[in-house]
Amino acid sequence: MKQESELIHVYFMPGMATDRAIFENISLPSDRFKIHYLEWEIPEKNESLEDYVQRMLKYVKHEEPVLIGVSFGGVIVQEMAKFLKLKRLIIVSSVKCTDELPPRMKFASKTGLFKLIPTRLADFVDYFEKIAVGDFLKKRARLYKQFISIRDTRYLNWAIRNMVNWKCDKPDEKVIHIHGDKDEVFPIKNIRNAIIVKGGTHIMIINRFRWFNEYLPEIIITGKLKKRKQKEQFN
Repeated sequence: MKQESELIHVYFMPGMATDRAIFENISLPSDRFKIHYLEWEIPEKNESLEDYVQRMLKYVKHEEPVLIGVSFGGVIVQEMAKFLKLKRLIIVSSVKCTDELPPRMKFASKTGLFKLIPTRLADFVDYFEKIAVGDFLKKRARLYKQFISIRDTRYLNWAIRNMVNWKCDKPDEKVIHIHGDKDEVFPIKNIRNAIIVKGGTHIMIINRFRWFNEYLPEIIITGKLKKRKQKEQFN
């Protein structure tokens, strides 16, 4: 077995209001990779995105790691990448620049309507799980409960504000973007130059984990999929 210093260190950053549980079914060959998990911290009052990212940098302990961020976590790892030398920078179900944000988010940013989003409604997930009838609804309720696990209103307000107001005019050319063609949060029609997961939704890191387990090692090592797959997978 390789020494830890010889392994490729992969840091996973979860999506908005989620934690490491969304990666529980993601596995990488232990003889090549070492997985680490980044966790959300509650932001300081009026903390800027830049200052928050600076705080997150201290949790990356290895040289030339791989950063993988989901949804808003993809924005965070892109901001972190400005201060790190990376082997790979990968985003999942996210955006590479402001142009890829859907029109409703751009409108919310321009008008300030994002301030009206009732973040306390995250607690509705608990209620939904209790009243769900049937195996399908109960399973979906548990899935949503796993996906929305951070209820702190300061964090939620901060995260929503920084997601819709994120400013990035030109994508980082090093970003490897993996996106589902059924993503309901960031519709595929706004996304360019991505590896497309057929049938993948915004939570595909959870319910399409087999795709990631099959293809992530290759993407991390080579920075792409095999040529015979590119025609099918790239947009």
